[in-house]
Amino acid sequence: MKDLQPITFPGIDPKKPLIIAGPCSAETEEQTLDTARQLADLGIKIFRAGIWKPRTKPGGFEGVGSQGLKWLKKVKEETGMYVATEVATHQHVTEALAEGIDMIWIGARTSANPFAMQEIADTLKELNADIPVLVKNPVNPDLELWIGAMQRIYNAGIRQLGAIHRGFSTYGKHIYRNMPQWHIPIELRLRFPEMPIICDPSHIGGRRELIAPLSQEAFDMGFDGLIIESHCNPDCAWSDAAQQLTPEILNFILHTLVIRDSKQSTENLTLLRQQIDRIDRELLEVLAKRMQVSRDIGRYKKEHRMSVVQAGRYNDVIRTRLNHGVEMGMGAEFLKTVLLAIHDESVRQQIEIINDRTI
Repeated sequence: MKDLQPITFPGIDPKKPLIIAGPCSAETEEQTLDTARQLADLGIKIFRAGIWKPRTKPGGFEGVGSQGLKWLKKVKEETGMYVATEVATHQHVTEALAEGIDMIWIGARTSANPFAMQEIADTLKELNADIPVLVKNPVNPDLELWIGAMQRIYNAGIRQLGAIHRGFSTYGKHIYRNMPQWHIPIELRLRFPEMPIICDPSHIGGRRELIAPLSQEAFDMGFDGLIIESHCNPDCAWSDAAQQLTPEILNFILHTLVIRDSKQSTENLTLLRQQIDRIDRELLEVLAKRMQVSRDIGRYKKEHRMSVVQAGRYNDVIRTRLNHGVEMGMGAEFLKTVLLAIHDESVRQQIEIINDRTI
């Protein structure tokens, strides 16, 4: 992917971040046009709305379907905005292009499926399409799968090709709906410097109060734009109500964000250092979870009158972890030091539990 082109539209300053906004779903013609008019009045140039909505379980709102494309066409005619929607099948691509959609994006579930991605790529090639295509990261944190999805679109002749970082699914409760794992889009940027990367803070955060800080963090890392969900009445939205903003609040956030005017010569080093900082925080979170499990083990051992240190288990843990770490390219002596330190802290925490000292 050596000859990628910037994603540009007439009337949009290519030197400024690309801002794409609109409701998670086009629900009714009135709601779609009302939201679009408000956004257009605030200077937003690209309107997004989901027409076909993939849902984890059947029975939920799965989008209005093809009729929504007519509403997006009205948005173009009345406001002069460019319009974008998500596609996942041959039919979606064919109908979207036939109705004059200016930009399409491919969702996280679809980008994880090479068969679906190839079907979309083949359709774009058959139609000789020449529009911007954005590919969201797969639901799982697999950079190669993400790159492979974009390569299929690139091989279909699309050169205005970009990535959307929307975070990665994870099990359990977290502050974010989808974990940012910023090091993955940073690695994508280092490997493909010309690839536009758009941040989707709505899907990363899952809550409207997280959109502003996530957007700022994305711009601090040199992202090229934002795709944000905005609804004329977000609390009544038919899907993802908690993460949608009113156009007024969106406008306020956009005007408070700090954007660097030029790239520094040390930008790659800055990105790598930011990557280290985030990985360190993730490492501390993982260690904290491990110690919580150690405390749970301490409670179990106390109830069953078991000794804290069990030599067989200890030797097996050190040996297996050491072998795995060496296979990953780390030094044996370094691993011994780290693993012994973790083990010693785990033992200390278990002893605290057994001796009824609060941690």
